[in-house]
Amino acid sequence: MNQGWTSGRIRIGVVDSSHAAAQAPHVAASAAFVLVGGEPCRVPAEPDRLGHGSRVGDSLLHCVPQAELLVAQVFRERLTTSAAQVAAAIDWLVDGGARLINLSLGLREPRPVLAAACARALAAGVVLCASAPARGQPVYPADFPGVLRVTGDARCAAPGEIAALGAAHADYGAYVRPLDGSLAGAGASMACAWLSGAAARHLAAGGSAASLPGWLVAQARYHGVEDLESLKRERRGHGR
Repeated sequence: MNQGWTSGRIRIGVVDSSHAAAQAPHVAASAAFVLVGGEPCRVPAEPDRLGHGSRVGDSLLHCVPQAELLVAQVFRERLTTSAAQVAAAIDWLVDGGARLINLSLGLREPRPVLAAACARALAAGVVLCASAPARGQPVYPADFPGVLRVTGDARCAAPGEIAALGAAHADYGAYVRPLDGSLAGAGASMACAWLSGAAARHLAAGGSAASLPGWLVAQARYHGVEDLESLKRERRGHGR
């Protein structure tokens, strides 16, 4: 039986920079994916030197405290990686029983190797949530078919608040700051983690991947993007 489907619990895959030591009791397995001779190779994960994956993990566990994390490290010294590494990480997480995979990252080119890994995950019933920029060119895996595209939304002023955007650039928006409210790592990456946490809560409670989009829309505090830019200007004017 796929362990990610155990009643009341859920395995969440995290493709990022590893995890914090304090999160170790929640980590079912971890591995790093590096390039050796141009090919992805799985090796033991290293501690999180960047803090990015740790902040993502904090958000996920805040939303779903009973979750088990499967952590695939693709960032080490810098927040740079390759499509081949991310693709190998996704395949490993699917094999490990992840029911949802958080991808707080974006690559500029739609590489076939990454598209194929995402397609395999979706075909297996795994939900993929990926960060998307608020403007500019699309990034991947967010812009692949079937992937939930998440960006930051200034209207979402607290953890748990989400927006159903239905926009050309993103499907959903969410709170942009990490759990401690700091600006460190704030942006679409953290928004993706908060949206993933909400989605994981639905799945852990017995919801299906098919019903998830409708459930997220029903949970959203904000809908559409019509007033987003004016709200940003208003908040800047009030020092927020």
